[in-house]
Amino acid sequence: MRNRTAYLFLLPSLVGTAVFVLIPFADVIRRSFFKAVGNTFVGLTNYQDVLENKAFQQAALHTLKFLSICLPLLLALSFGAALLLYHIPTGKALFQTVFLLPMAVPVASLVVFWKIMFHGNGLLNEVLELVHLHGMDWMNTRASFWILVFSYIWKNLGYDVVLWIAALSGIGEEQYEAAKVSGAGNKECFFYITLPQMKSGIVMIGVLSFVNAFRVFREAYLIAGDYPHESIYMLQHLFNNWFTKLDIQKMSAAAVMMAAAVSILLYILEHWNEKQEID
Repeated sequence: MRNRTAYLFLLPSLVGTAVFVLIPFADVIRRSFFKAVGNTFVGLTNYQDVLENKAFQQAALHTLKFLSICLPLLLALSFGAALLLYHIPTGKALFQTVFLLPMAVPVASLVVFWKIMFHGNGLLNEVLELVHLHGMDWMNTRASFWILVFSYIWKNLGYDVVLWIAALSGIGEEQYEAAKVSGAGNKECFFYITLPQMKSGIVMIGVLSFVNAFRVFREAYLIAGDYPHESIYMLQHLFNNWFTKLDIQKMSAAAVMMAAAVSILLYILEHWNEKQEID
């Protein structure tokens, strides 16, 4: 009876998920094996066309490069900042608020700020001219990639710091006290108490940071449009261009491959996390 009541409460969410997520994605999988016009079954041809597409290869490479640089950098910086804040005796809440302020900045405001700062006639070039240096249109050079990296880290650093502090708060103080009584110093406490108990936190925070990484493409799109500099041409730009061209078959096949890749990655991380907890 209790299980039946629980399922009744879950039913609206299950129906909504099925109607708006599962069924549409099942249709996407079906469309990936057919031509967009004529509904002709083509097997794996759409997948082959996507993998051989130069724009897809370029966008996938840039996306992988962005993630491989941003995620380790964000996790390391946020963990270091969390350790500092965690050991601050007073003013911890104030510093946490300061770190979280970038998350409250609307994307539209951030885009306007980047344009004012990095435009060819922007503030940064004006400052460079004062010291007799030549500026450039930063968002149309390879520097745009690092601007996007900075934007992602700046906007998500506070969020990860709060998550790290929550994970650090789960470690009992008695463990540190017992270690110090036994003669352990701060270095030993960090490597033998703090780090081993952060393994599950690394997986959770890493997954959340991975998901947030896809949101930064909004800024790249709003700043540079459909076809930005090649260094920040990401998968979202490619999907958007295919959507405007109604290239449904390519977009469906690419979406299925991307979903499969993300699912495999999450499965590996979850399996690793469970193994670490057992050990």
